[in-house]
Amino acid sequence: MKHKLLKILKFFIFLAIGCFLFWLVYKDQNINRIKSILENGVDYRWVWLSLFLGILSHISRTIRWSLMIEPLGKKPRMLNVFLSVMVGYLMNLIIPRMGEISRCGVLARYEKMSFTKLLGTVVTERITDVIMLLILTIIVVVSQFGKIIQFLQNNPDILAKADHILFSPTLIIVVVAIVVFVVIFRKNILKSAFFEKLKKFITNFAEGLKSINKMKNKGWFIFHSVFIWLMYYLMLYVVFFSFSFTSHLLPIAGLTTFVLGSYGMVAPVQGGIGAWHFMVTQSLMVYGVAKSNGLIFAFLAFSSMTALMVVMGLISLMVLPFVNKRKQ
Repeated sequence: MKHKLLKILKFFIFLAIGCFLFWLVYKDQNINRIKSILENGVDYRWVWLSLFLGILSHISRTIRWSLMIEPLGKKPRMLNVFLSVMVGYLMNLIIPRMGEISRCGVLARYEKMSFTKLLGTVVTERITDVIMLLILTIIVVVSQFGKIIQFLQNNPDILAKADHILFSPTLIIVVVAIVVFVVIFRKNILKSAFFEKLKKFITNFAEGLKSINKMKNKGWFIFHSVFIWLMYYLMLYVVFFSFSFTSHLLPIAGLTTFVLGSYGMVAPVQGGIGAWHFMVTQSLMVYGVAKSNGLIFAFLAFSSMTALMVVMGLISLMVLPFVNKRKQ
């Protein structure tokens, strides 16, 4: 009961933070103007194309995860893998970072697999995604160095907050305290039942991490890793053509907006709400798009992407028991 209450509390705390950030970004905007542009100033054919590209990215992520699972000696049904991925996206909108755990739990349940081994594959997958994002970041920084400097000058708080977190005395004290505790009580820790469970967990986890080395089709893994991020980028960029005030921007402007928006998704709020809107709007301002127009773009792009994940996630939750009824 206490655990459930803690989850509910966490959900509302993150939701409150996200709503506050969203309100902070949009509080001074003319709601009637936003409504008017969304009703009459948008070519929604590009939005539908964006959603189609999003579905392609989800299918590609499904195939890539299946490739990583295969070396574990299991070959789960592709449909179950896809539905688990979509449930994961939905859960990330409820509690940040819960999606990775949720999709492993769903697949482990319906395919009778080791949860910790699956979690290991997901961690490897996330490391790959971080590498892809870093590559795109380097491309943007090298090609748009002046624009990035302008972005940071417009938002000095971003660097200040990063420095504050990294060099926080509290963080340093906590790390030192943990190290001292482990050194002093290492013998007791090594003999404890908790350590045995932890060791078993790490063994299974490591096996999941090593799945990429045992993979037969590494070429396809690389292809899907690139394809997923290409679809993510195009999913945002094609929405540029929905509005007259962004349709003239070059693909590199779209890439810059996409990369900076991706860092907004790192914020510990549901789906990056508020933080993503801020980063995308500020990025567009660097390319001459008025703040009020940038906010409208961010609102539509975020809403369409989120609606896709909610609809497909809910459908997946409902379909999973029926798809696996015979097996159960």
